[in-house]
Amino acid sequence: MYALTVSAADDTIDKPLAPKGDAARGRAIVANRQVGLCLLCHSGPFPEEALMGNVAPSLQGVGARLSEGQLRLRIVDSSRVNPQTIMPPYYRTSGLAHVAPAFQGKPILDAQQIEDVVAFLATLR
Repeated sequence: MYALTVSAADDTIDKPLAPKGDAARGRAIVANRQVGLCLLCHSGPFPEEALMGNVAPSLQGVGARLSEGQLRLRIVDSSRVNPQTIMPPYYRTSGLAHVAPAFQGKPILDAQQIEDVVAFLATLR
């Protein structure tokens, strides 16, 4: 598991968790309602999706608003940026409540999946 090294100056995790991400795989993760679950809360440039969430910011243009390090931190553990967030930590596994026994100690996304999602979101300019 990755040791969370966050830059306080700009709210980032600059060091990738795995080798360079693949944007196509990242898009598939974001759009998949059984893997990433992102579209339950976010909307974005997914014309094939009839229903998308509206309780979180749109993903449209997120790559222009946030650096890869900022995107990575928000996916790994958004509560480091906003302690009141309802976004689940996709990579943090400790200090969580109400986790089913089968999922305890396991991240929602593995390190390579995080990097794939970061690679995709960075393309959304």
